[in-house]
Amino acid sequence: VQLVESGGGLVQPGGSLRLSCAASGFTFSSSIMSWYRQAPGKERELVATITPAGSSTISADSVKGRFLISRDNAKKTVYLQMNSLKPEDTAVYYCYRNRGGYWGQGTQVTVSS
Repeated sequence: VQLVESGGGLVQPGGSLRLSCAASGFTFSSSIMSWYRQAPGKERELVATITPAGSSTISADSVKGRFLISRDNAKKTVYLQMNSLKPEDTAVYYCYRNRGGYWGQGTQVTVSS
């Protein structure tokens, strides 16, 4: 199982980023996938989850209305579209496969002017 995140970086407040997580080594199309984040000094936090059919749940109240999780089963990729970013969104963002508890290596998102 391999999960490789990309798309992080430095963005100004109010900006947008789209994170991608490329999956391999398992049947992606039947896997529930999630995005977590961990800010400095804080516990890892569940941000969003998506089912194999594409039903999504945003779990973090602070990002509701701003973040969107989606997936492309043909490309074996899950995405996190992040809009109206705030400094408090600064964190390492991780892709997670719920079955078996597999993590990606994380991608840093920094929101700062």
